[in-house]
Amino acid sequence: MAYISIEQQFCADDYNGLVIGLAADLGNHDSGEHRHNKDQLLFSHHGCMVITLEGVKCVLPPMRAAWIPAGVLHNAQMNNVTHYRSLYFDQVLQSQLSREMKIIDINPLMAALLERMAYWPFDKPNHEQLNTVNLLIEELNFATDSHLNLPLPHDIRLQQWLANINHPDFLAPSLAELSQVVGASQKTITRIFNKETGMPYQSWRQQWRLLAAIELLVQGQRISDISYRLDFANDSAFIYFFRQKTGFTPLNFMIELK
Repeated sequence: MAYISIEQQFCADDYNGLVIGLAADLGNHDSGEHRHNKDQLLFSHHGCMVITLEGVKCVLPPMRAAWIPAGVLHNAQMNNVTHYRSLYFDQVLQSQLSREMKIIDINPLMAALLERMAYWPFDKPNHEQLNTVNLLIEELNFATDSHLNLPLPHDIRLQQWLANINHPDFLAPSLAELSQVVGASQKTITRIFNKETGMPYQSWRQQWRLLAAIELLVQGQRISDISYRLDFANDSAFIYFFRQKTGFTPLNFMIELK
């Protein structure tokens, strides 16, 4: 069976087959930086994952999936994540699949396919996989990108500050405050972010706040606590911001995830 505990060692590259499925119960886990020779699709039913891939931070709430093409160096951090699912696609399928990393929405059909494939045996014959795999590939190629990612600048002046970006106490301050923290002018910081992330710092900060808010919501934290933690003026300002970014209030967003 394709069900393991977190203590077991698993390497998808050790197995043959069109798609190798994996199911596991996870609590808190840090995968460390690694890469696969196979494309990977991963998601969980409960909890939130933070994935860092070659200069991009991604947040993966429940019922969103991360598509990670083969060869991409990545690290997955999981806190209170349960019912983790991961699929690994053979190299012969790469011409049919996206070569770009993305976070995608999972519709009910995809959820059913992923659950079925995560549990099938590692040695399931390819001809028995083919119809299910082709249907999933079709769904993947039409899936909507959730854009739950954050490009990270690589300028050396920002690296000490960014080293703790996944720490619970990390905060993206105002531009003026960041200028004091890193010892560079606001103009210089703006130029760095525009060049290395494709967005000005203020837009980057807002995207960071959105991803952080989703992480905290999935953890079950209260609106008032999240508003204070992310330095909003009040709860109403946070709710307005969240609705502008996602189309949902924080409460309705969590209902959609269930």
